[in-house]
Amino acid sequence: MAPLLLQLAVLGAALAAAALVLISVVAFITATKMPALHRHEEEKFFLNAKGQKETLPSIWDLPTKQLSVVVPSYNEEKRLPVMMDEALSYLEKRQKRDPAFTYEVIVVDDGSKDKTSKVAFKYCQKYGSDKVRVITLVKNRGKGGAIRMGIFSSRGEKILMADADGATKFPDVEKLEKGLNDLQPWPNQMAIACGSRAHLEKESIAQRSYFRTLLMYGFHFLVWFLCVKGIRDTQCGFKLFTREAASQTFSSLHVERWAFDVELLYIAQCFKIPIAEIAVNWTEIEGSKLVPFWSWLQMGKDLLFIRLRYMTGAWRLEQTRKMN
Repeated sequence: MAPLLLQLAVLGAALAAAALVLISVVAFITATKMPALHRHEEEKFFLNAKGQKETLPSIWDLPTKQLSVVVPSYNEEKRLPVMMDEALSYLEKRQKRDPAFTYEVIVVDDGSKDKTSKVAFKYCQKYGSDKVRVITLVKNRGKGGAIRMGIFSSRGEKILMADADGATKFPDVEKLEKGLNDLQPWPNQMAIACGSRAHLEKESIAQRSYFRTLLMYGFHFLVWFLCVKGIRDTQCGFKLFTREAASQTFSSLHVERWAFDVELLYIAQCFKIPIAEIAVNWTEIEGSKLVPFWSWLQMGKDLLFIRLRYMTGAWRLEQTRKMN
């Protein structure tokens, strides 16, 4: 019996190794090159409050604002106003308290099929295009791609990415700012503060089915095992970057859809950019674009391929690249 078990164990190990080699080969062959940092001609401009075209700035220009807020939006005409009202109310009050504080909010319409751009443009008309700008993408790029387009058009010393659903209370940006400052001195002026919902995990488990809880734990394990160590919640859409950290990480990004957060933090850790994980207030908002089982399955595959593609050299870390 023992020799048979040993043979089965050896066979199993050989099959597992063969499967890993096969998957690695598939990951290498199917690896797409880094997406070109390219704008369509229509994406090089924004409309000012009078409806006139103005050229977008570049992240490689010197910053002229203290804070840029980038809001990726896809078919968000209904949820966007709640988020924008809260964000702009906070930012305006903060500016009144501290006149030296300057900001901008950049809404990136990721090829929406509804009136997202029109809804966002009303805020541009109300607050002025120096404070609110709308970038309308010609076609859908995915959340990561949309955020990158906004970041590469930003003017802030610090850049916040915030979801259009308003799930995170916007004043929590001050918690991220403190977390960022606590990381000083920043190597090469690079640091990242990630909003985190990990402290809400017990409460969320009580409201989820066993199946969804199992998927969540499985995803967390894959993130830790394959890509990112030490960050309990990689997917919270509330992250604050120094300008230098944003340009470095997003210049190296390959994944433009749901798993982009994981690759982004993987890149940051490879570059030894310090990362703070900060607990934030968060409320689940109806209208999520994620389909639980299939989205988790896709993201699990993406995690495996992220790791394998970097390991096999199909993907390489890049220094900052300028957009055409």
